[in-house]
Amino acid sequence: MPTPSVRVRFAPSPTGYLHVGGLRTALYNYLFARRNNGTFVLRIEDTDQSRKVEGAVENLIETLRWAGIEYDEGPGREGDCGPYTQSQRLAIYEEHARKLIDTGHAYYCFCSPERLEQVRQKQIAMKLPPAYDRHCRDLPIDAVRRRREAGEATVIRMKVPVGGETTFEDLIRGTVTIAHKVLDDQVIVKSDGFPTYHLAVVVDDHLMNISHVIRGEEWLPSTPKHIMLYQYFGWEVPRFAHLPLLLNPDKTKLSKRQGDVAVEDYRKKGYLKEAIINFVAFLGWNPGDEREIFTLEQLIQ
Repeated sequence: MPTPSVRVRFAPSPTGYLHVGGLRTALYNYLFARRNNGTFVLRIEDTDQSRKVEGAVENLIETLRWAGIEYDEGPGREGDCGPYTQSQRLAIYEEHARKLIDTGHAYYCFCSPERLEQVRQKQIAMKLPPAYDRHCRDLPIDAVRRRREAGEATVIRMKVPVGGETTFEDLIRGTVTIAHKVLDDQVIVKSDGFPTYHLAVVVDDHLMNISHVIRGEEWLPSTPKHIMLYQYFGWEVPRFAHLPLLLNPDKTKLSKRQGDVAVEDYRKKGYLKEAIINFVAFLGWNPGDEREIFTLEQLIQ
């Protein structure tokens, strides 16, 4: 069976109840898939085990189903690209991190948290933006091997070009250019062996044949690093669309300190799912006319 031309994903972290911003991201991905006869994938990004909340995955899936946002592939609806929970894909990330090491696009870093903090404080004192100083970037291969064999703690960092810039087309923002000098040699595998978001998201989006990445604008500054990883692996880069943040009336990022932010909060107060979906759909979109009420089916059209 041929892969649909449009494949999108909603990839939340199981850190609590579903935020209304997360519901909007899921809704926009779902609508885009349905409008284009594509596939909507749910992927659970749980590589940060310290932030995982028990029962959050089950609540997330139940909330999406309550809202009428049904996914085509994901936990409990296995397709050809599973498993759809990142903690079950560690061997895949390990294999790809090793490829980056072997091709010279990543390196082992042995810097302790104490050293990194000292570097950070020194940069702040000098009024420089805090960033890793690439201390381990060019260590001799023999030295790296000896230190690893001795059991020294290590992370893996990707190599970001020191000069130049990355330009890409965002479906919402148009042409975006970010200079490499503002980018860090990002950690892509932590000392516990778990990948960071940056490696896992690129590997998974490629292996799951994601054609369009629709996500919040907080990931816009990281997009050049993701594009580099696609290029390092020799993969086709998907199309990106970064959604604007949801803000409080005072223009700060929507947070619990200024009212309800979880879908669960509105459900408990008796709001109908149709009202919530209609409200969320208008947070960043309008039909271009005076209509204000849409069903889920009308939003697809």
